[in-house]
Amino acid sequence: MSPCATVLAGQLTLNSTCGYPSVPKHSKRLPPHRSTEFLMNSFLNASHRKAFVPVLLISSFLFAPPLTAQDATVRTLITADRLIDGFGNLQQPGAVLVAGDRIVAVGQNVTGQAHDERVDLGDATLLPGLIDLHTHLTDAEDAYWERVLVTTTPSEAALYGAANALTALRSGFTTVRDMGPAWSFTDVDLRNIIDEGTLPGPRMMVAGNYVSATGGAGDARQFSIYVDVPAVRNLADGVDEVRKAVRTNLKQGADFIKILATGAVLSRGISPGAQQYSDEELAVAVVEAGRWDRFVAAHAHGAEGIKAAIRAGVRTVDHGSMMDDEAIQMLLAQDYTYYVPTLYVGVIVPREGAAMGIPPEQVQRSTEMMRYRNATFRKALEAGLPIGFGTDAGAFPHDQNAREFSIRVQNGEKPMDAITAATSLNARIMGWEADVGSLETGKFADVVAVPGNPLEDITALERVLFVMKGGEIVRNDVQR
Repeated sequence: MSPCATVLAGQLTLNSTCGYPSVPKHSKRLPPHRSTEFLMNSFLNASHRKAFVPVLLISSFLFAPPLTAQDATVRTLITADRLIDGFGNLQQPGAVLVAGDRIVAVGQNVTGQAHDERVDLGDATLLPGLIDLHTHLTDAEDAYWERVLVTTTPSEAALYGAANALTALRSGFTTVRDMGPAWSFTDVDLRNIIDEGTLPGPRMMVAGNYVSATGGAGDARQFSIYVDVPAVRNLADGVDEVRKAVRTNLKQGADFIKILATGAVLSRGISPGAQQYSDEELAVAVVEAGRWDRFVAAHAHGAEGIKAAIRAGVRTVDHGSMMDDEAIQMLLAQDYTYYVPTLYVGVIVPREGAAMGIPPEQVQRSTEMMRYRNATFRKALEAGLPIGFGTDAGAFPHDQNAREFSIRVQNGEKPMDAITAATSLNARIMGWEADVGSLETGKFADVVAVPGNPLEDITALERVLFVMKGGEIVRNDVQR
């Protein structure tokens, strides 16, 4: 039983002092990447994604050469004018030596070591593969989720997932935490097929399905009472149902639990500022996930729901739009729960929501919530909170994740701190810091390069020119 709660006389009781479960390593979900250059180049252009989704999948099976891991004896030297290691350090010049799927050396003296191949990127900056803690890869970017459930199929979601995974990878995001699909567990299948090396994509940690209360943010039955979506079973009301939902999701392959602690912007349910789940329901989700050595991520906009999630012992508070001073102090007083804002989505939905088919009242919700998001981020920054990096990509195209950096910097974050958040900090939040998140000897060879110096122009991260995942080059626009 988690220290967050005890059971007395059959009743779940929250304790005033909360200890937290360890973060699972999920090492089994970090295999080497074994894709082919043919697949990388087959997905031509994000603007033509819909037309090429079938081509991507069919071509991969009909024409791709055998999928084999890179020969571990081949040593590839990658050089550039600069290197940011993921821990806030800048090296000039920069060099990374890779053998197989791992980094074997980093630093200015690496160029003198024996190597078989060299990739010189010139006036560029090497970085660790970027990590996004809040994506929705299996969503079509222009499809409103309630319409998806009555007009599409899970197989269509899987096809979009394959295309979006490649787009995210080529944009420099070599690791993502996927926060739940419209069609349940399609993210689990996408993760598995990427892990097997059948299709290219980022390393994925997946939620599998939302845990939502009836009428809440993730209620998939926001239709007429006479309309049902029988394939989607994500509603849980009361402690026992929440416990069962957690067990079901983990049984079906989820790596962590996503629970909707408050209402949402893109929902007809309870308002974003309202607490959706009781403290007892949130606590039992954390307790049960802890038994499986897994953690809970809480979707939370409103202040009371945020504080309830922190008390329960969730790993992350995602969005955190209306977080108040008390919640910030609660986060500062412990070292387990992290704030993961999503700022860019608050720009894109008010601007393009109508074209995406989002109902006007929900576009208005997003507009109103944006009044809080940036101010909350600035308060958290001033308080010295470590702030995770997430985007909510899926509400917008997966080649725009890096626009989150600019919003954060515009609101006062130093460019180096924003980069650290999207690399080593995010890896620590996921429990994957032993393998990803920094350019260090022994870690997976996930290497990204951008033109120029992102410390001088943070938008350089939107113009990725080189991507390596697990020792495989999946993008090289320089070709030196």
